[in-house]
Amino acid sequence: MPGYFNNVIMRHPKILFLLAALSLRLTQADAQDATGAHDKSGVTDIGSVLPLKQAVDIAIKNNLLINQADIALETQKLAMNQAYDNMLPYISGAASQQIGFGRTLNSYDYTYVNQVQTGSYTVSGNLTLFSGLQIQNNIRYNRNLYNANKLDLQQQKDNITLNVILAYLQVLSSIDQLAIAREQADVDKRQLDRLDTLNQSGALLILSNLSDLQGQYASDQVNITTAVNTLETAKVNLFALLNVPYKRDVEYEKTPASLEVSEENQASDSIYRIALQIIPNIKSADLKEKAYERALSAAKGAYYPTLSFYGGIGTSYYSLAYTQSPTTLTTGVKTGDYVNVGGTNVDVLEDVQNYSNKKMSWGDQFSNNKQSYIGLQLNVPILNYLRARNGVKQARINVKNAQINANNAKLTLQQNVELAYQNMIASYKTYKSYIDEVEGYKESFRITEIRFNEGVITSDVYLLAKNNIDRATTNLAAAKYTYIFRTKVLDYYQGKLSVQ
Repeated sequence: MPGYFNNVIMRHPKILFLLAALSLRLTQADAQDATGAHDKSGVTDIGSVLPLKQAVDIAIKNNLLINQADIALETQKLAMNQAYDNMLPYISGAASQQIGFGRTLNSYDYTYVNQVQTGSYTVSGNLTLFSGLQIQNNIRYNRNLYNANKLDLQQQKDNITLNVILAYLQVLSSIDQLAIAREQADVDKRQLDRLDTLNQSGALLILSNLSDLQGQYASDQVNITTAVNTLETAKVNLFALLNVPYKRDVEYEKTPASLEVSEENQASDSIYRIALQIIPNIKSADLKEKAYERALSAAKGAYYPTLSFYGGIGTSYYSLAYTQSPTTLTTGVKTGDYVNVGGTNVDVLEDVQNYSNKKMSWGDQFSNNKQSYIGLQLNVPILNYLRARNGVKQARINVKNAQINANNAKLTLQQNVELAYQNMIASYKTYKSYIDEVEGYKESFRITEIRFNEGVITSDVYLLAKNNIDRATTNLAAAKYTYIFRTKVLDYYQGKLSVQ
């Protein structure tokens, strides 16, 4: 048998090429499976300090939408691989062994037997040579969808990265707000202690000054409690994005890059043009539009005939088969004919070779009964329940829907960029105004505090100045982080988002 297959390959070199292509395709598939899987490893053990980069890594690893997008990518990868595999031939083998009972005619000696065994063994294949370019267009369709799914996965990662950065900055903002509230309370506590000392010594001239400061200090404690609650809420929200159990005592890093305040110089139109080139869901929408255009071409291919090359190798077994082997030679056997010699009939004699029947083995029949065939088959579609026409109509609908989605994605992006840009401008102006306000109230409070300590003014004037500077300082800290939030959103649209 090995020699037979070698002869077949030598006579039909295309078979060798197809086998080599099959081996290469399987090797590539194994390599892709080994290297193409999404790496789900990541750091989930949070120590005493939670850096921003680690927070982003944990969120990407644990986020449900990212994991679902990764599964969708793996599923589409299998579909793409199958589209490539459809270019390979279809090869199948079949084997059957049968025992028949009952009256059966032996085709070798035309006698009847009550039992016979038969066997059939075939290997056949079919290779599509042309089918209206359906296979090629399906490859491009699935490849575009695979690349689009990769971008969808990246979009989910970018979204969670931005959300984690904003949540992390909210924690830092809340930490600063708590520190400001405690600092304001410390200022009031020192003033309250001074007045209490004066009161104990009998040197306090206006008793209401002490009671006003006591009320102010109590209000400071309420502000601290509110700031603590806001901080804990921000931390819980951050851990919810990380999808890990909450740890109360974790510290957070204030990196200079994450807290840098600088004016945005890019115009909104420029930012939008950059975003069109780098935002993954925009590029994904464009690829999906191209994919469905290829699907339309594949659907139109169903109108064309299909040309296939086919071939096969087979053999068979028959339990009643036998061969005849020569045994003895009998001489002088009358044939029944005669010749006339001198008026006398003389019998014609001949030598007769005797044979014995020998049952053919399964191995001999497997080798002797082999046969092969090759051929071309042309299938011309005439009427297939109008599936081809309806398939083309559905493909056109899918293309139109993909075009609408792509245009809507670009419009939504343009609106989001404009809104983010306007919010950034407003927050920057607010931040600059609060800087001027703090500077003004700081000097006013310094003078008022000196006069209050000297007993020139009463507590109501002091508290008014104190509340003004406290409110301005709190507003400035909040405005700073609000502006940083807005710039981070614009950094996202420009591909400059950093977690370092």
